Amino acid sequence: LTKAEMATAMPKAGGTYFFVERSLGALAGTLAGLANWFSTALKSAFALVGIGAFAILIFPGLTEIQMKIIACIAGVVFTIINVRSVKETGRTQVAIVLGLIAILILYAFWGMPSVEVTRFTPFAPFGLTSVFATTGLVFISYGGLTKIASVSEEVKDPKRTIPLGLILSFVVVLFLYLLVIFVTVGLTPKNIFSGSLTPISDGARQFSGMFGVVVTAIGAMLAFVSTANAGILAASRVPFAMSRDRLLPSGFEKTGYRFKTPYVSILFTSGFMVFAILFLHLEELVKAASTMHLVLFILNNLSLIVMRESKIRNYRPTFKCPFYPWMQIIGIIGYMFLIFEMGKLPLLLTAGFILFGVIWYFTYAKGRKARTSALVHLVERATATEFPSRSLENELREILLERDEIVEDRFDRLIKDCDILDLKGPLSLNEFFKKISRSLSKRINISEDELYGLFIKREKESTTALRPGLAVPHIIIPGEKKFEILLVRCKEGIKFSPTLPPVYVAFVFAGSSDERNFHLRTLMSIAQITQ
Repeated sequence: LTKAEMATAMPKAGGTYFFVERSLGALAGTLAGLANWFSTALKSAFALVGIGAFAILIFPGLTEIQMKIIACIAGVVFTIINVRSVKETGRTQVAIVLGLIAILILYAFWGMPSVEVTRFTPFAPFGLTSVFATTGLVFISYGGLTKIASVSEEVKDPKRTIPLGLILSFVVVLFLYLLVIFVTVGLTPKNIFSGSLTPISDGARQFSGMFGVVVTAIGAMLAFVSTANAGILAASRVPFAMSRDRLLPSGFEKTGYRFKTPYVSILFTSGFMVFAILFLHLEELVKAASTMHLVLFILNNLSLIVMRESKIRNYRPTFKCPFYPWMQIIGIIGYMFLIFEMGKLPLLLTAGFILFGVIWYFTYAKGRKARTSALVHLVERATATEFPSRSLENELREILLERDEIVEDRFDRLIKDCDILDLKGPLSLNEFFKKISRSLSKRINISEDELYGLFIKREKESTTALRPGLAVPHIIIPGEKKFEILLVRCKEGIKFSPTLPPVYVAFVFAGSSDERNFHLRTLMSIAQITQ
C-alpha cells in the first residue's frame, strides 16, 4: 500500500530507488538503488538455477555444470525478450502467470479431499523462533508483487493501474500461498516433507501419481520462468534510473533506437546474473537478498512518512495509503524484527553491501547532484528555515503533468517562469504600481515611469480589484510580441480604493497590442484559477 501511494505520485523508472532518493536524499537513494538491483537480480538468478534443476527431471543424467549452462541459456532468452520491448515482456508474463495460477488452483482443489488434518499436529514443531526466521527468508517471494513500481514510467494510466495491480496481486498471491501450503502440508507425510526440495510435486504424487508430479513440475517451471523474466525487467530499470540521476555512469541510461528499452542496463543485469550462476554460492547470497528486501521495505515506509510530513505541494498521489502513519510504523518495527531473526551471515553480507554503497557514493556519486530531497523540505518546515532550491517541487510538477497527460500551454510556461514579489505593507496604490513597474521594466525594456503611467491610466478607467483580496492590473504596452506576467503577494494589504477592502494577491500582466487575443485568454485563465 505504501508503494502504491508513492508509485501513483511518482510513476518513474527505478521504483524504490526513485522514491527513496527523492525523499531521503542521494546517499539513501544510492544504497536503496544498489540493494534493490542486487537483491532482485540475485532472486532472478536463483530462479534461473531452478529452471536448470527441473531440467534434471527430463534429462536425469545432467551434471551440475550442465544444469548451470541450461540456466544461463534461459537467461539469454529472457534477455532477448526484455531488449525487444516491454510490451512483449508483459505479454509473456501474462501467459506464464495465467498458466501457473490455473495449475495451482487445480492442484489445491483436486488435492483438498485427500488432506489429513492430523498432519498439522504439532503446528510449529521447532518453535516460533524458527517460524520467524523462515518468514524472513521467504519474504523475498512477496518482493515481486511490488516490482510494477520499477517500471511504472512505462505503465499506461499509472494512477489507476498501479494500485489496482498491486492490491489484486497481493490478494491473489496470499490466497494461493495459504491454500497451496495448507493442501501440501495436509497431503505429505512428515518423513517425505521435511527433506523435500519439491514439496508440491510430492504432495501431488499422494493423490494423482506421476501425472500430478509432471503437472506441478510444469507449474514450478512456469514460476521460475515468470520470476526470472520479471526480475530482469524490474532490476534493469534501477541502473537506468540511477544513471539518469548521475549516481552511476551515463552508459546505463542508453536506450535502443528501435525498441526504446534500456539495453545497456538490461545486458549488464543479465551478465551479472550469469556470473552469479556460474561462480557464486547463491544460497547464502539469496538469504542476504531477502534481508536487503526487508531493508528496502523499511526505507519505503520512511520515505512515505517524510514525503507526507514535508508537505510538498506537488506530492499528489491518486491513491493514499490508509491508516497513516500507524501502518508504516508497525511495518518498520515488524521488518526490523524479521531482519534480526535472519541470522548472522545474511546480516554481515548486507552490512558489507551497505558499506560498499557508502564508499561508491562518496568516491563517485557525491557532488554530481544538486537536487534537494523531501527530507530537506521537512527540516525546512520544522526549523522555519528556507532553503533556496526548489528542484524537487519542480520535478514533481513535471511528473504530475506527464502522469495526468496535461499539455503545458503558453500561459503555464509564463506562470512557471514569471517573477514573484512578496511585498511588505500596507501599501498605497501608487506605491504598489511603482514597485511592479520597477520589476516589469527589467523584463520588457520599458522605463519604470512609462509603465507606472500606464497602470495609473488603466486604473482610472475602472478598478482592477475584481473581488475582496484579489486584483488583476493589466495594461497594453508599446512594441510587438511582448507579454509578461508578475505574481504579487502582500500580507498586510494594498489599498486600491478607500471604499474597497485591501488586496492581498495580484496577477499583473502587460502585453503589446498584437497579443490582445492572448491578453483575453490570460484574463479567462486567471478567472478560472481564482474561482
